[in-house]
Amino acid sequence: MIRLNNITLPALFALVLSACTSSSLANDSVGLVDKQVFSTRDFPTYNGQQIAEVNVGWEAYGELNAAKDNVILITHFFSGNSHAAGRYSENDTLPGYWDALIGPGKAIDTDTYYVISSDTLVNQEPHNPMVTTTGPASLNPATGEPYALEFPVVTIRDFVNVQKALLDSLGVTGLHAVVGASMGSLQALDWATAYPDFVERVISVIGAGAVDPWTIATLQQWANPIIADPNWNNGNYYQGDAPVEGLRQALGMVTLQAMHPLMFNQIYASSSARETAPLHDIRANFTVVNQLNAAAEARTRFADANHLLYLVRANQLFMAGFAEDLATGLSPVSAKTLFLPATNDLLLQPYLAREAHNTLLELGKESMYEEIEGPWGHLDGVYMLEQKAGLIEEFLASD
Repeated sequence: MIRLNNITLPALFALVLSACTSSSLANDSVGLVDKQVFSTRDFPTYNGQQIAEVNVGWEAYGELNAAKDNVILITHFFSGNSHAAGRYSENDTLPGYWDALIGPGKAIDTDTYYVISSDTLVNQEPHNPMVTTTGPASLNPATGEPYALEFPVVTIRDFVNVQKALLDSLGVTGLHAVVGASMGSLQALDWATAYPDFVERVISVIGAGAVDPWTIATLQQWANPIIADPNWNNGNYYQGDAPVEGLRQALGMVTLQAMHPLMFNQIYASSSARETAPLHDIRANFTVVNQLNAAAEARTRFADANHLLYLVRANQLFMAGFAEDLATGLSPVSAKTLFLPATNDLLLQPYLAREAHNTLLELGKESMYEEIEGPWGHLDGVYMLEQKAGLIEEFLASD
């Protein structure tokens, strides 16, 4: 087993991604990509409200065919964005998160498919210059001030409906597949329930068909530090001090729960229960706590506390099909489905994907199930998915 002592979490992620992708804009890469913006007005939300103007960033790889039916949609995870492959410039240190899977001759072959990825509503990082999203931090056209908590509660279905509006604007007539990890997997499966005649295949990576009480309560732990921060001020902090401390604690919790102890203990092996400072001073942190705090602090730069709260709620509300039960919700599905949970995932545990898979089989639908092996836990769906490249390629090419 490789030892990874004394390395920060962001640096380690960079190391892993670099190991999985080319260090240059080689022929097997999608190369340089452009970020574009899609806008729509008077967007109706699932809960019956309306957003005056929606803007989301998107990017694409490959070529759209004449029939406009060779499209694969990539739906991103909770803390991610539309940058699934390629680089924005030759100086970029890292490509998109699935660059090892998307490109000419790769599992998601851009010589064959036109691959689209978009930012979601209420993206976690509205202050990231490479993200375009609409959410609580956006200006309300009616007031000229940030929406704050006046922004409507949005759901995974709303994410899907914005993507559908984007595809309609491009004249896309159907999706060869929708592929997504974590929160992206929820979107992928809901696509098949919302637009069953539009979607041929779904690949759900580290996902679920519905969240259960355990998962709802777990996700709430990400929201609680923000709500408890006095600077949150019931969401009205845009003219004052932001709840950075609560946001840092929340992002630290996200990082911790997305990892398995197998990898976490390697990354932070230098921390020890025998450290002397915590023995003598209750205010002194263990090294691992300081390191995790530093990694989370770095992530607050582009993040917004209200956006994180809205993302948490969208995930907590999820059931594919938004019906009274999962079987009813999945009953419209006509797409072939492939579930790829991670064996060591402690966040969206494999039983959640297995329940959706078994429900589809009981409904007489076509579904496959395989688990991703690895030491990362939930993050195996990003960092270890290449082990399923052959299966993904075969599934996408199947009749």
